[in-house]
Amino acid sequence: MDAIKSTDLAFENATNVYKGKVRDVYFFDDKIGIVASDRISAFDVILERAIPYKGQVLNQIAEKFLKMTSDIVPNWFESAPHPNVHIGKKCDAFAVEMVIRGYLAGHAWREYRDGKRELCGVPLPEGLKENDKLPHPIITPSTKATEGHDEDISREEILKQGIVSEEDYKKLEEYTYALFAKGQEFANERGLILVDTKYEFGKFNDEIFLIDEVHTPDSSRYFYADGYQDRQDADEPQKQLSKEFVRQWLIENGFQGKDGQKQPFMSDEFVKSVSDRYIELFEKITGEKFEKSSYQDIEEEIFKSIKNQLG
Repeated sequence: MDAIKSTDLAFENATNVYKGKVRDVYFFDDKIGIVASDRISAFDVILERAIPYKGQVLNQIAEKFLKMTSDIVPNWFESAPHPNVHIGKKCDAFAVEMVIRGYLAGHAWREYRDGKRELCGVPLPEGLKENDKLPHPIITPSTKATEGHDEDISREEILKQGIVSEEDYKKLEEYTYALFAKGQEFANERGLILVDTKYEFGKFNDEIFLIDEVHTPDSSRYFYADGYQDRQDADEPQKQLSKEFVRQWLIENGFQGKDGQKQPFMSDEFVKSVSDRYIELFEKITGEKFEKSSYQDIEEEIFKSIKNQLG
């Protein structure tokens, strides 16, 4: 199955290259060219199979939301010369991810289920069920690890360790709440619930910028709004569009990224089902038809698209 597992582009004037869990980042002085590959990660581990069209889906959803939210906070994005490529400003990233949750789902639910009533220093009420709506959105930051697993961290610990100044952190909180409200509003208009998401920020010329991706299925969790309450009342799983079903599949097959665990085999059928889910979310959240780009000579096309702007 055609997919972009990795890129190895030789730009003469690139100053550095960084390969993250999903993106390959090429640095050019004060600019960066980012290639959204088709790699997929879960539990901070890159899985063995790449997912066709996943990178294109992430890139195009992120572009839509970066443009839509630029009136809330300036962002790094400048252009998208290829369906898998973004060009933008090279920002100095804060070493935290601003995770915001409107519902008790995913990691937060697993912590709550295991008896915790405080997450990242934020108290949680008793009597909640999985996927219940929280009394109000909460910010539960995590560290941004260059290697290994990201870890939950409280606001107090972030300030105590000097990871972010108090002045900057107040702005990050303000931007996070505003971005989440905008994302929820947009999702609701399309019959979806934006359950939780994460934002990353950096500085460019000493000004805070939104960086990375926004409201994509890799960074966000969506439920279908229709039937949500009925499913909650009946203690049924929520119908969702996110990467969570991949995590659940891995858990059911004995893998959570822990030492000694082996990744389960991903069949072509399963890989296609994941690809279809990503495309479904693209069309549902954007209201647009997804146009699959060609994989023929795709690395050469990606190279040309970046070189023409930054090379």
